[in-house]
Amino acid sequence: MSSEAPRGTGTLLIVSSPSGAGKTTLCTKLRAEFPSIGFSVSYTTRPPRPGEEDGVHYHFVTKDRFQEMAADDEFAEYALVHGNMYGTAARQVGDALAAGRDLLFDIDFQGGRQLRQRFPDSVVLVFILPPSLRELEQRLRRRATDADEVIARRLKVARSEMAHYDEYDYLIVNDDLDTAYDALRAIYVAALHQRPRLAHRARALLEGQEALPW
Repeated sequence: MSSEAPRGTGTLLIVSSPSGAGKTTLCTKLRAEFPSIGFSVSYTTRPPRPGEEDGVHYHFVTKDRFQEMAADDEFAEYALVHGNMYGTAARQVGDALAAGRDLLFDIDFQGGRQLRQRFPDSVVLVFILPPSLRELEQRLRRRATDADEVIARRLKVARSEMAHYDEYDYLIVNDDLDTAYDALRAIYVAALHQRPRLAHRARALLEGQEALPW
C-alpha cells in the first residue's frame, strides 16, 4: 500500500501521552513512513532544551508575546502545561485543512479538547498509555535528565492526564514499540478514509464526474 495520503479534507491527528510513554518515538516513526504528514510546531514560553532549534522543535517566545498572540486569537488551541504555555497557530491549522494536508500534533488533552471543539470533523484523538506506572517511572529514570522531585511531579501529572482517557477516540498501550506503532499506523490509515474526508469524491461520482483528479 502506498504511504501517500489520499487528497481531500485534511486530518488533524492528535497524539497525547504522559511524559515517558513513548509518544515522540511513535510519532517520529509515523512521520518517517508517511512524509506527507505535516508536524504542528507549537509555540511555547519554556526555554529551549539542549539540541532544540527554534522553528523546528518549537517556536520559542516570551510570555508577553504569547499573551499578545492569545489576545489576538492567533491560537487554535493553547494551554498551561508543567508551568509553561503551549499553543498551536490557528493559521497553520486552517491553511493545512484548506489544502487537504494532514497535521500531526504532540499536545495534551487540553489542546486536543479545544481542537475537537473547533474542528470536529477533522480531529482524531489518540492516547498512548504506559504498561504501568512503575514502568513509566523506570523509563523516566533511565533518561537520567530529571531530578527525583521532577520525576515525582511528572508521575503525579501522568495520573491526572490519564484520567482524561475517555475523551480520546483510541487508546494504545505501549508495552511493545512495534505493536504500538502498528496500532497507531492503522488508526491513521483508517482516518484517511473517513467519510468527512472523502465525501466530496462520493458526491462527484453521483454528479456524473468520471475523472477524479483529487
